[in-house]
Amino acid sequence: MSKKNQTLGEFIIENQEDFAYSSGELSRLINSIRLAAKVVNHEVNKAGLVDIIGAHGETNIQGEDQQKLDVYANDTFIKTLTNREIVCGIASEENDDFITIEGHNKDHKNKYVVLMDPLDGSSNIDVNVSVGTIFSVYRRVTPVGTPVTKEDFLQPGNKQVAAGYIIYGTSTMLVYTTGNGVNGFTLNPALGSWYLSHPQMKFPETGTIYSINEGNYIHFPQGVKDYIKYCQEEKPEGPYTSRYIGSMVSDIHRNMIKGGIFIYPKSSQNSSGKLRLLYECNPMAFIVEQAGGKASDGFDRILDLKPTELHQRVPFFCGSTKMVEKAEEFMTAKDR
Repeated sequence: MSKKNQTLGEFIIENQEDFAYSSGELSRLINSIRLAAKVVNHEVNKAGLVDIIGAHGETNIQGEDQQKLDVYANDTFIKTLTNREIVCGIASEENDDFITIEGHNKDHKNKYVVLMDPLDGSSNIDVNVSVGTIFSVYRRVTPVGTPVTKEDFLQPGNKQVAAGYIIYGTSTMLVYTTGNGVNGFTLNPALGSWYLSHPQMKFPETGTIYSINEGNYIHFPQGVKDYIKYCQEEKPEGPYTSRYIGSMVSDIHRNMIKGGIFIYPKSSQNSSGKLRLLYECNPMAFIVEQAGGKASDGFDRILDLKPTELHQRVPFFCGSTKMVEKAEEFMTAKDR
């Protein structure tokens, strides 16, 4: 069988030895995520036909308006992971606090916790723009057999055992890593199966795309302003191209394939940045590094940051290594 025709299930079985502490649990966890992703994908594809788009009428812990699909995706992933008794705890961008999962016998025997952004870029649903799910997996640090604590979730990103994203777009893809490279699987909606379509994904070392919300230019640090001007200057390869979708999964996915940099810096409006370290930056940084790219807060490696709270925000620079390093040069010159 051609590797290109390999299903996600076959890939997981073939590569089980790559999973840290391989016991079958992590394999079952990835299988649960692919199942939940199919359910959410089905609902996303019905947006506009049923009453699933628009505001839910509540705000999340970040003070952001929840969309109906935010709540649906959050509930779907939580129920799937809980019912299958694979994880001992879940933390979501949409929930104030983490969720403890006892297990059928209330024995707290499972070893993994999942952190997730169930629907990144959900404000784009109404206008039919790609959105995504981001997930991150850690091995718990508190003793098995006891309830999870916040300590299990506040681990630096370099402790992740798996991370991935699902992009719901013109085709639906699941892209993930367990620390042995990045592989992308595309959903065949007719069969309901995920097939290996993008083996060993790699960022080009450099690129000509920069992704940043330039509408906030006036609020950016001087180093970011200087880097944007550098991107717009004439070079042998020409000025860089500005491409910003407003859905981080979509922006980074495109840049991984074509070569580019994604930047969401701190600003005078968001002094700590806006993206969440645990639910967005850490998992995407793990994927980016495994694909040969680089991810930082403009100065330091994202995966080495020690989280202090569940909903902590940080600036985020990621993408092709040479582009991120150039942006860091501008940041160090003006903002450190």
